[in-house]
Amino acid sequence: MPKVISIGKQNFASLRENDCFYIDKTAFIREWWESKDEITLITRPRRFGKTLNMSMLHAFFSTRYAGRKELFENLSIWKNEKYRELQGTYPVIFISFAAIKGNNYEDARDGIIMAVNEAYSEHR
Repeated sequence: MPKVISIGKQNFASLRENDCFYIDKTAFIREWWESKDEITLITRPRRFGKTLNMSMLHAFFSTRYAGRKELFENLSIWKNEKYRELQGTYPVIFISFAAIKGNNYEDARDGIIMAVNEAYSEHR
């Protein structure tokens, strides 16, 4: 069966679980991990895949995905034993502001507060 091209899907695990067409960007995990940067800020360009890449990092490092090697098998990151051992070993808080829409400061602030509260509830 041919791979499905999923437009707009931003959940890495869902893309892989549903055998959707995926261009392997897992080398970014190694590049980011080895950079030792204290802060990474990726703000542009629009529709670049920022949320999908964050979802990929979440699926790779989060203990919530421990033992889910099938998400990364046959991808670049899985070729290195060092990274296979890192998969699923860290507590990760993942918050995306992609869906937050606001026509003014208060609406945007309320959306951010709601997203942070949801993340807090998940990790209590």
